[in-house]
Amino acid sequence: MESAAAKSISTASSRLLALAQQLRLYKAEESTGKLISHVGFHKPISPAKKAAVLICLFEGDDGDLRVILTKRASGLSTHSGEVSLPGGKAEEGDKDDDGVTATREAEEEIGLHPSLVDVVAFLEPFLSQHLLRVTPVVGILWDRKAFNPTPNPAEVEAVFDAPLEMFLKDENRRSEEIEWNGKRHLLHFFDYNTGDKDYVIWGLTARILIRVASVVYQRPPAFIERIPDFKYPRMVGGHIFA
Repeated sequence: MESAAAKSISTASSRLLALAQQLRLYKAEESTGKLISHVGFHKPISPAKKAAVLICLFEGDDGDLRVILTKRASGLSTHSGEVSLPGGKAEEGDKDDDGVTATREAEEEIGLHPSLVDVVAFLEPFLSQHLLRVTPVVGILWDRKAFNPTPNPAEVEAVFDAPLEMFLKDENRRSEEIEWNGKRHLLHFFDYNTGDKDYVIWGLTARILIRVASVVYQRPPAFIERIPDFKYPRMVGGHIFA
């Protein structure tokens, strides 16, 4: 049976169709699954906990490309109240498929059914501060009206969307120099207002969105990222070594 995403492709704009094709080529030619180059790592890590996040893109009413984001529930043990992308840790039933992990978590968190999302690319994985290997999964939501957000109150306080291109602009952005793993780099913060709500998008979520926007728009950000250049830590007997 044809999926909801497939049925919506026939009515999609030429721009969105071209983007999907561009990203599918990136998946085939660029993404090796062995690099975390955009956080400075150069060697594969021994089996660490895996996770995936969904960068769900759709065309807004004004024709701009937008990404779905969430504000995490205040009662969560980690990153409570922060803005994040839908996603989470891999489970055994995902069968080592990052696309399944990302879309499953998105359905659990915000009610986005996997049939509505057309997964088109897997970007280089990132390493979180909790040493999770996080793979960004890019998906196209062809029909935004088919998605009625139903956030899981235990995990998500709010669902909203923002223009993807903002993560390449220097507007409404600030940065802070920090040290991590013995190296100094910049932590980026993007301030975003929608309606009567103010959000701050920062940390790993901001870093991933800068990378996704760079791939989609095929240009670097208008600011210095200053990504640390250090070796991938390896794990031996449960301990981490540089």
